[in-house]
Amino acid sequence: MTDRVILAYSGGLDTSVAISWIGQETGFEVVAVAVDVGQGGEDLSVIRQRAIDCGAVEAVVIDARDEFAEQYCQPVVAANALYMDRYPLVSAISRPLIAKHLVAVAREHGGTTVAHGCTGKGNDQVRFECGITALAPDLTVLAPVRDYAWTREKAIAFAEERKLPIAASKKSPFSIDQNLWGRAVETGFLEDPWNGPTKDVYDYTQDPQVGWNSPDELVIGFTSGTPTSIDGRSLSVCQIIEELNRRAGAQGVGRIDIVEDRLVGIKSREVYEAPGAMVLIAAHQELEGMTLERELARHKKRICDTWTELVYDGLWFSPLKRALDAYIDETQRHVTGEIRLSLHGGSITVSGRRSDTSLYDFNLATYDEGDTFDQSLAKGFVTLHGLSAKIDAVRESRLAGLGGRRPGSAASADGLSGK
Repeated sequence: MTDRVILAYSGGLDTSVAISWIGQETGFEVVAVAVDVGQGGEDLSVIRQRAIDCGAVEAVVIDARDEFAEQYCQPVVAANALYMDRYPLVSAISRPLIAKHLVAVAREHGGTTVAHGCTGKGNDQVRFECGITALAPDLTVLAPVRDYAWTREKAIAFAEERKLPIAASKKSPFSIDQNLWGRAVETGFLEDPWNGPTKDVYDYTQDPQVGWNSPDELVIGFTSGTPTSIDGRSLSVCQIIEELNRRAGAQGVGRIDIVEDRLVGIKSREVYEAPGAMVLIAAHQELEGMTLERELARHKKRICDTWTELVYDGLWFSPLKRALDAYIDETQRHVTGEIRLSLHGGSITVSGRRSDTSLYDFNLATYDEGDTFDQSLAKGFVTLHGLSAKIDAVRESRLAGLGGRRPGSAASADGLSGK
């Protein structure tokens, strides 16, 4: 049987050209795999037919929206994951899911090679290939755009020469990647970091500077760290993200403009829209503030920073990431309750918190009648808490009295040596 290449297929110019090019250059059959992670746009049945028309022997279409929401977006919420404290890993979390399905299709259809359409400048090449290697180290990887220096112009010329059924413009201004969790926009005039985004950059969000009639107030419910309801209505994680994308996007929430440190060592100007993601992370952080013990919360922040960097760097399936998953899961046992937020003019404002597993004790916190905090214990606590700093201060004062010279130092021995 002819060897088969399993291609991550988006339906766009590069991956459509790749189908014909791989067949021409290698003689391998191509199986195209399109994974629906909520990216919208064209009907996937249309994309499937385009793959066949471009020469694929088979095109597999996978609806992975619920899987993406529950197994990839939700862990980002549990980890409060914001790369460089701002980016909620929009593209980074879709790649390991796609890699997983590419490997599964390779096993089913006898594939020996997996291909993707990433360039050599971005992070996605790493995310795809590290994911594939971790899941199926026996498979080889082909990256035509990167390894054969394709340009958009070359791809268009190849498509025209082969009469491939692709409509492509040579002046498309942006590179866009979008899914249920958000939307990423780069290239074009955005490559100059001094240029402000124009209104045509955005699609998921309305202009937050436009006057709004009224805020949108809502209540998000969580069970063990997982969002389970909006305004008392039980919903799936996917449905919650979809609704928050609509409601928060209508209020201009979730726009991010950042110069980002890529894994390959360059800085890149990126514009993101992630309305649902930013609302869920904000609500989850507030609920953790009610339910996580102080030292656990402090240590979790450090663990989650590492988790975020691993995911950004394409190591979703790494041993360390798996171990950190177990830690984060343990921290979520009591993160159950509701958070009330107001969305307005691009802002998220938390106005209420309640939880049956809260560590907030009103009788300990109040300064009014009913106060159960024993203030007589505080004096000794404060004394002991500052004791090490006090001892250091006494030492510094003593040394200052010696002119800053430490006994036994070379400076203090000058007089004895006759220098």
